[in-house]
Amino acid sequence: MSFADRIKSAPLKQWIKFAIASILFFLFLYWHGGWGWVVLELVWFDLFITKYIPWDWWKKIQNKTVYQLFSWIDAIVFALIAVYFINVYTFQNFVIPSSSLEKTLRVGDYLAVSKVAYGPRVPMTPLSFPLVQHTFPWGTKSYCEKPQWKYRRLAGLDTIKAMDIVVFNFPAGDTVCSLVQNPDYYTLCEYYGRDVVLNNKSTFGDIVWRPVDRRENYVKRCVGLPGQTLEIRSSRIYINGEPQKEPANMQYNYWVYTDDRGISTRQFESLKINAEDRHCMSQLRQITEETEKPSEMVYLLPMTRDMVQQIQTLPNVTKVICDTISSMADTHVYPSSSLGWTRDNYGPIYIPRKGESIVLNDSTLLLYRRLIEVYEGNTLTKQGDVYYLNGEPAEQYCFKMNYYWMMGDNRHNSADSRYWGFVPEDHIVGKPLFVWLSIEKDESFWNLGKSIRWNRLFKSVEKLQ
Repeated sequence: MSFADRIKSAPLKQWIKFAIASILFFLFLYWHGGWGWVVLELVWFDLFITKYIPWDWWKKIQNKTVYQLFSWIDAIVFALIAVYFINVYTFQNFVIPSSSLEKTLRVGDYLAVSKVAYGPRVPMTPLSFPLVQHTFPWGTKSYCEKPQWKYRRLAGLDTIKAMDIVVFNFPAGDTVCSLVQNPDYYTLCEYYGRDVVLNNKSTFGDIVWRPVDRRENYVKRCVGLPGQTLEIRSSRIYINGEPQKEPANMQYNYWVYTDDRGISTRQFESLKINAEDRHCMSQLRQITEETEKPSEMVYLLPMTRDMVQQIQTLPNVTKVICDTISSMADTHVYPSSSLGWTRDNYGPIYIPRKGESIVLNDSTLLLYRRLIEVYEGNTLTKQGDVYYLNGEPAEQYCFKMNYYWMMGDNRHNSADSRYWGFVPEDHIVGKPLFVWLSIEKDESFWNLGKSIRWNRLFKSVEKLQ
């Protein structure tokens, strides 16, 4: 059959399908900007109209078993392709793994994360398996390192605002010890020494590099925007010298003193302090120098202000004190302990904005060297008093990207920007919209009355704050 005959014989239904597919495809290309992909229009035309390529050849197979096998393969391939594009350009599922945003977002919350909110990234690692971030359950990588595409973000509905909760790729997750992934590689090197980490594979495993979009997903609150100066004084955040409103559900650690009865499981449950925190704190029950009675017991518990008021009413609680002592030994904050900063008294620190410049000197490089070399891909050396940027003498550096400062609401139990620094704009994944499932991991899943937090299902993240 000739080309003209194929066109004439195509039923109206196929032309309608082709028209709808073409309109959606061109709208996507307009948004994406990758007009080189327009050649795929020839594929759609053949798929719906001319059918030179036998796309559905397997439907002619007579053997029922083989037919069913190819039917399943066809459905799975279509589903994987659809899921890939949905995950990359529209929505992605994310589960809260740690308590850094308690009690705003709780461990076991499953979030629908919008990529469209801040604009989806064009895949930097395009050859990757959908629904798997970086590693299959059996331990192999779920992506190909090549090709690697340059960072580009499509137009979004909004920009990141102060106090937004944001999902992003972990900036310090570029290098990973395969057997010890928490704390991160750089913290391990600081603790044990780089040579120990590199040479002790039985303990730390192989050292793995991950592309930006294949690094672990983190979720924190954006407390500092590009171009702002952030400072923490006595746990209070100041932006450009002005104190900031604190989240309603923000937690700090408190020392809780009780009589010899301690705190019961029922009391912990009424306070909504999960078993992980209870277990960790039970190891800290001790008789301290401050205890007046040998029978007194001491807990270190993360609590909101409302929880503090609630626990103070318990008859077995004798004293509650906010934990400020632990911060004094906090020597691993970003960028160096030499500055004397702690989790509760930090900065001031300037958050870089795209197009703005800094003077290159020892002080600024302590804060921004990783940004210049790792995140923005430059080489920076010093010979005598002269700095060389990509081999050329330089006195200033102009930033190519915006940066953000992310912190958890569980302020004393959050590994955040205070410990690993700035979040570059190319690491931003999206904005969580709502909780579609919430599981209480301390309960048996089959006890549906308690294992599922029904009151959180399909609640918007804004309403949970």
